[in-house]
Amino acid sequence: MGKSGDHLCITKYIMFIGEYNHSIDEKGRMNVPAKFRRDLASGVVVTRGLDHCLFVYPKSEWGVMAEKLSRLPVSQKKSRAFARLMLAGAMDVELDGQGRVMLPEYLRKYADVKKHVVVAGLYNRLEIWDEDAWQEYRTKTELESDDIAESMSELDI
Repeated sequence: MGKSGDHLCITKYIMFIGEYNHSIDEKGRMNVPAKFRRDLASGVVVTRGLDHCLFVYPKSEWGVMAEKLSRLPVSQKKSRAFARLMLAGAMDVELDGQGRVMLPEYLRKYADVKKHVVVAGLYNRLEIWDEDAWQEYRTKTELESDDIAESMSELDI
């Protein structure tokens, strides 16, 4: 927070957290959690994520990510592969009047998303998971939580 004259200035930031269960309709549309719609009203970018989920970024956050991806060394095979995964798979999507986004078929296929999905808030992005895949991933991660936490201590977390 900063002070400008007599007005208090608050820096706006977006933070997505939580798990939300949703369905995908026969046309490939998914309701965005109501809590996030205002922050995503200017549109989103949906792309292939890691662990076979979909990443959903507000356009402003996508700009930051795309800039970082563009700086990866093109001479390194893994850098090229990661940039292709994220950038070539990306699609600009607008929320419709009912707060839904269209998930392109190629992205639904990549994430093996069927009818029921979990939308997970992860600070600056959302992840969309097939419900069964999310349950499996979450169970495995919870079982390994002590080891994961210990390894995070090296990152000062």
